[in-house]
Amino acid sequence: MGKYKVWVYAICKDEGPFVDRWMDSMSEADGVCVLDTGSADGTVEQLRARGARVAVEEISPWRFDTARNRSLELVPEDADICVCTDLDEVFHPGWRRELERVWAPGAGQARYRYTWSFNPDGSEGVVFWYEKIHARRGYQWVHPVHEVLKWTGAGGPGPMVTAGGIQLDHHPDPLKSRAQYLPLLELSVREEPGDDRNMHYLGREYMYRGRWDDCIRTLKAHLNMPTAVWRDERAASMRYIARACWEKGDIPQARDWYLRAITEAPHLREPYTDLALLLYHQGEWEGVLYFTACALAITDRPRSYICEAAAWGSLPHDLRAMAFYHTGDCLQAAGEARRALELEPGNQRLRENLALLEKAAGG
Repeated sequence: MGKYKVWVYAICKDEGPFVDRWMDSMSEADGVCVLDTGSADGTVEQLRARGARVAVEEISPWRFDTARNRSLELVPEDADICVCTDLDEVFHPGWRRELERVWAPGAGQARYRYTWSFNPDGSEGVVFWYEKIHARRGYQWVHPVHEVLKWTGAGGPGPMVTAGGIQLDHHPDPLKSRAQYLPLLELSVREEPGDDRNMHYLGREYMYRGRWDDCIRTLKAHLNMPTAVWRDERAASMRYIARACWEKGDIPQARDWYLRAITEAPHLREPYTDLALLLYHQGEWEGVLYFTACALAITDRPRSYICEAAAWGSLPHDLRAMAFYHTGDCLQAAGEARRALELEPGNQRLRENLALLEKAAGG
């Protein structure tokens, strides 16, 4: 089909509703292989009927890196490029052509755009850049969960290429549980206590579960690790500590941690927006205006997973609309409400707010 042999590989369990959409999307590859880990809904039969090579194996005890590595073993040895996806993901058409355009002999991995979530109105939510396309030899998956590719071959890995024309969308099953994530993250930290990335993810998972004290303890440990030097991730840990303090009712500590996050990563919108939201709930309108202005002055959206949808959507303008209203400037408030609605046109609350503010402004 092209100058390189491209194979897609994946793991799955009970993904029947996604099979046809996924196989259609992956059809640009030379072949598709899947490790099924115990489907009972006909997924295996559907995949085989669509031409995928499927192996069935129960992974016990369950861990994502083991399953990924077993699925990678299914890829033919003469493949040049391996493309790891999940069955709830969909490439936009033309991805193979773009991959072949940017790939070069000796390349190690390819980076491409990934939409992890979508807003209720269908617009993009969380967007970052993914690196799950790689050369056939020399790579393995590591970590029980939030697994990543690690170079294990001789010498060093080939260069990373950027495939700006590849877009992968994530459409997850909302009914699927993430219950397994916490025990696997705790295992990951026990296995590699010096891995700062795992410590950050564990603290974040405690936050998701509302385990505020565990969240604070774990993320403080992350910040104290000598390898925790990526400012974006450090700022995220500080923001999550701030949220935990806020949830515990310790507003002064929450404010302090948000300010630390701003100092750590002044190039990110999220810390400014989070602090503005806290000040909104405290009725400190001048502070809301100041920190949302700081956020909106940042126009270069990062490509990492740290980038959160709210800070790049309607929220900063929505907060400013409320702050201008409460400081008596209804004309400015209406303008900000209009900008918020432009970014989220399906939001009925924003639409009603705009109507009220335009009326108050005499428009």
